[in-house]
Amino acid sequence: MFAPKKIKWRKPHKLVPNKKRPKIDRLVFGEFGLMVIENGHLSDRQIEAARRAIVGYMKRRGKLWIRVFPDWPITKRPGEVKLGGGKGNLDHYVALVKKGAIVFEVGGVTEEVALEALKRASYKLPLQTKIVKAK
Repeated sequence: MFAPKKIKWRKPHKLVPNKKRPKIDRLVFGEFGLMVIENGHLSDRQIEAARRAIVGYMKRRGKLWIRVFPDWPITKRPGEVKLGGGKGNLDHYVALVKKGAIVFEVGGVTEEVALEALKRASYKLPLQTKIVKAK
């Protein structure tokens, strides 16, 4: 799974992250991309499942670029724990994506293969997506 090698705070406050994130709203590397059309989180497991769906369909043809990285830690407390025990342990990491962000890019394959691979990846993600083409 994807996880950062080093983070500044292990358990950050539940605030909007203060990171300056680059805009990823245009295709840069490939000819086709998968764009999210709503704000939300993508967990490391969801990104990996979508990546496997794309790679499994393309069968070593073409190239895949993952444009997001899960670097925001999510904590969780065990079930049936009384209040007042402090913040829970680190559970997993998520990527914070905004509406219009490109999550995956595909290049070097035919249009039919790219569209089908990205369609299969969109089934693995919890957010609404659309497939975009380079102009």
